[in-house]
Amino acid sequence: MFRDRQEAGQKLGVELEKLGLHQPVVLALPRGGVPVAVEVAKALKAPLDLIIVRKVGAPGNPELAVAAIVDGNPPDIVLNREIVEAYTLDDDGLRVLIAKERPELERRRLVYRGERPPLSITGKTAIIVDDGVATGTTMKVAIRALKRRSPREIVVAIPVAPPETLAELAQEADRVVCLSQPARFHALGYHYHSFPQITDDEVTEALAETRQEGRTAQRTVPRRTTTPRVA
Repeated sequence: MFRDRQEAGQKLGVELEKLGLHQPVVLALPRGGVPVAVEVAKALKAPLDLIIVRKVGAPGNPELAVAAIVDGNPPDIVLNREIVEAYTLDDDGLRVLIAKERPELERRRLVYRGERPPLSITGKTAIIVDDGVATGTTMKVAIRALKRRSPREIVVAIPVAPPETLAELAQEADRVVCLSQPARFHALGYHYHSFPQITDDEVTEALAETRQEGRTAQRTVPRRTTTPRVA
């Protein structure tokens, strides 16, 4: 068990440091993934951003995802083709369902990120971080959306997950780093001593602090001086 999300992130950071990843960019799945990702970003001295996923529910069954919208410029739409076919949804029907969820995605983007554009991951290592996964559905959607943005590689970094879910994620991502793989996986909170709900305010505060620390670190890097040449 982990003491809390911060400890889990610190331990993940240690393991990720060993990989020597090329230009890492840490992407947290809000809200629970943010405290974990903050510690990972500190360990790797990497920029931190969010990847916001909004499920699109099936008609009459909102818990069953026919698609998902992933924040970006423009947003990515990832379809669950088996469910789309089961409900015989055509393009017009899908557009209506997706349009209903776009406002909530935009609301979350504005709350968490404001007007700042997502960080580019082109040619870089995208590290997707959450506080754990059970079925892995949201993580799979995030991976598939990020593949369209031309990263060098995609790494999934999570503290805990069941072995069968990890096997599925390994088929989607380039690498999967998971600290604990219990054969008997309970609800995620059972694997932490402290597992409070994370609020929107805590997400925005964590991101603001991380950006401030990054700016401070840049200012404290000594500038290289040159000695004038004498002809």
